[in-house]
Amino acid sequence: MHPTRFSWLIPCSAVLLIAAEPIWMEKPIANWTEEDARQILASSPWVKTVVAGVTRRETEDERRQGGNMGQPTGVGYDGVDGKRSNSSVPKLPGIRLTVRWESALPVRVAEIKAHEPPPPVLSDDGYVIAVYGIPASFAKGDPTSLGKPLKESAALKREGKKDIPPSSVEVFQLENSVVVAYLFPLSAEIGKKDDVIEFSALIGRLQVSQHFLLANMQFQGKLEL
Repeated sequence: MHPTRFSWLIPCSAVLLIAAEPIWMEKPIANWTEEDARQILASSPWVKTVVAGVTRRETEDERRQGGNMGQPTGVGYDGVDGKRSNSSVPKLPGIRLTVRWESALPVRVAEIKAHEPPPPVLSDDGYVIAVYGIPASFAKGDPTSLGKPLKESAALKREGKKDIPPSSVEVFQLENSVVVAYLFPLSAEIGKKDDVIEFSALIGRLQVSQHFLLANMQFQGKLEL
């Protein structure tokens, strides 16, 4: 074998050694600190930051052709436009959102430790995924009624299997933003063999897509979803 043929493996191996598991992963849950909890809620196998795409607004002619008048407002519509430049075309920067697998045990414990209560969903009998950071809007009212229009445009996706639609969607107004919580049925039986699962949703004009690696979503020898 040529001595330099696999020399690139040496720095890669060094990187793998440096990229050790986070400290909280090696601790018993009872020993997690508030700092550990905040790390989990900021970035972990169950919590990801995604830059949502922003679709363009329909023109008034397109709205009329669809039988609508004026521009839609509400969740995913209010506050998503960028500032206009000197041209007539508005800039539409991506909006950073947090996608959090709420039903996973590490997340639930981290929320308690960090004093960050989860969305008060009506039922947690399923896989619960919440999207945080949606620009504030007039999202006051019944959470289920507010979430109903978003139900048909969300799914969990796995290769070679049917998409999993949410059984319910709820919307909650926070002080400066909105959180949308999706409940997916346990009957979908997501398992280690699925390898990768994608959460996809359209929230007003916000396009959200995030992959989760199931091999990384294990805690203390158990898949936590």
